[in-house]
Amino acid sequence: MSEEIDTSKRHFLTVATVVVGSVGVVMAAVPFVSSMEPSARAKSLGGPVDIDISKIEPGGMIKAKWRGKPAWVVQRPQTALNELPKNDALLRDPDSDEPQQPAYAKNEWRSIKPELFVVIGICTHLGCSPLYVPQPGDPSVGPTWPGGFFCPCHGSKYDLAGRVFKNVPAPLNLPVPRYYYASDQVIRIGEDPKGSKSTWTEPLVW
Repeated sequence: MSEEIDTSKRHFLTVATVVVGSVGVVMAAVPFVSSMEPSARAKSLGGPVDIDISKIEPGGMIKAKWRGKPAWVVQRPQTALNELPKNDALLRDPDSDEPQQPAYAKNEWRSIKPELFVVIGICTHLGCSPLYVPQPGDPSVGPTWPGGFFCPCHGSKYDLAGRVFKNVPAPLNLPVPRYYYASDQVIRIGEDPKGSKSTWTEPLVW
């Protein structure tokens, strides 16, 4: 006598096997998909950063970190601002023609307010972090030093507006990030001023 095949039971078992297998694949894939999403820390590193400038003094510097890079705010005294034009003939890009800053910082001071300079502290040669050496004639740099930023790794020099000097390895001025004054005491780095129509794209390599 021939055996009868229960096709309905076979169909049920086939469907159940496929469903269970699919669930297993999805569950196994969840950790991999999750690992591809940016972590909360990574997201925060890409967001804007607020810097409290209420206690900064003339000649002083406040350091922060934005996108994993050193962000500096320097309070330049009026005497230092008066000296900036005297450096022009010594500089590679005195008028900041290279797009190392947003349009609202393309001026004599490379800043929104003359006295407060916001800059990314990364040398444009090989990515070292320069030293802040504001004192003119500082012996660590030389008697003709006007004050500014000095990278001891390979000798690149920038004035107090972050403009690079001629005859040094660094090819570009120090980069100025997007920023605005969230209040009289807070600078927000990573966003343009309200109402700004800037189309500037930040340098890919800082």
